[in-house]
Amino acid sequence: MAFKPKKSNGAWIGLLLSIFIFGFFIWGINFSLGPDDKLLAIMLYIPVYLFIGIFIILLWGAFTLKYFCDESQLIIHWGFIKARIPWDQINSIEKIQGKVNYYSILGMSWPGFIAGLYSAKGVGYVKMYGSDNKNGFLLLRTNLGLYGLTPDSDELAAMIAEKTERTVDIVNMDELPPEKKGIDLQADGFYKLLLTINVVFIALYGLYLLLFFPHSGAPSFIILLLILAVALFFFTLGNAARLFQFSTTGGYVMLMVGIAVTGIFFILSLSEIHL
Repeated sequence: MAFKPKKSNGAWIGLLLSIFIFGFFIWGINFSLGPDDKLLAIMLYIPVYLFIGIFIILLWGAFTLKYFCDESQLIIHWGFIKARIPWDQINSIEKIQGKVNYYSILGMSWPGFIAGLYSAKGVGYVKMYGSDNKNGFLLLRTNLGLYGLTPDSDELAAMIAEKTERTVDIVNMDELPPEKKGIDLQADGFYKLLLTINVVFIALYGLYLLLFFPHSGAPSFIILLLILAVALFFFTLGNAARLFQFSTTGGYVMLMVGIAVTGIFFILSLSEIHL
């Protein structure tokens, strides 16, 4: 019997974002570098195409995600992966509710999509195969590890409970004590301020180049600086959130580094573009 994940636009959001972001990166590298910069171009193209390959796998997983139950096991069909969990390996079934405080160990997420290994405070290290997870997920504690699913109804949990002869426990994350739930970076005002400044700096930098770079006579490497600034932003975004869980100061510093580097690139561009 097949079960669908919660309805979301996550797969389409990921597709549109990847086309825009990677298209911009490829265009920017090609525009900024000439025939004499072939080695530098190759060094920049390699990570771009590597991430394109990773995104193709992620998007394929997002578009094909389904959960199957047969007589002997649960099968998670995610892209090229088929994770099989025999019924006798499932120890408990938990319906996680409320706001979950987790960060990526080896995974990726955006609105309406989450996949990979995540550390969920108060839960453990969870292999996530889901879509819309903003209101929680279905957690399976097994001898093979913890699995996080986002079925579109309670029927999957009921089916697993029937097959394993276990009950479905409700866990409200909002009721966990702070020492178990960990630090919620979304509730940290200073972290949100630094993140907002990062976004504003990138937006202003891009807008400035859009308005004043054409016909300015400035060298094309200015566009490459914007490419590097955007790449640094995504790197900072993921790693600052991870570092924040271990050291709030470390998370702040990483965001500040992103702001400083973007500011330096902005100043270099100002010096080259004469209004």
